[in-house]
Amino acid sequence: MTNALIVIDIQNDFCPGGALGVAQGDAIVAGINALMADFDAVVLTQDWHPANHSSFADNHAGAAPYSMIEMPYGPQVLWPRHCVQGSDGAAFQGGLNSDRADMVIRKGFRPEIDSYSAFFENDHKTPTGLDGYLRNRCVTKLVLAGLATDFCVGFSALDAASLGFDVTVRMDLSRAIDLDGSLAGMVEKMKAAGVVLA
Repeated sequence: MTNALIVIDIQNDFCPGGALGVAQGDAIVAGINALMADFDAVVLTQDWHPANHSSFADNHAGAAPYSMIEMPYGPQVLWPRHCVQGSDGAAFQGGLNSDRADMVIRKGFRPEIDSYSAFFENDHKTPTGLDGYLRNRCVTKLVLAGLATDFCVGFSALDAASLGFDVTVRMDLSRAIDLDGSLAGMVEKMKAAGVVLA
């Protein structure tokens, strides 16, 4: 069985001190690096937003960060400005062994739509290309780790399961934002989808 490690959004803005820092987000980097040797393929994802991205609260007059709006594709959290293309915040965290990656998937680069999942934009139909790449590599088993468990890791795991992959999320090598109970909700969704939480 060909396996791949999908490392989600280990970027400066998602680590402590970043624009959308996740508590202990940098504490998982060494463990992820050590895990890379066990896999046939390693894919890194990278949030990559233009400055005018529709998910940034400051691009909506009077909107507060973490408030919700309705977009054509459904409800959308408005985030603090983060991971702007080419910025230091969008760069991979310095300790991450990014040289080991066979592929880097950049997501969220379309101004009008956010992208949590490594597989699809938030409309759940516009593909990133990752599914095709993994199938061409004959990958059937995925292990996911990274930031944040309740958003980009979780939605990636759900999409991977729906596409027929055997999916495990390394909870010890992921960290959550936990916005209004979002972690517990995502854990239940992943379990219901048959994702293994390790």
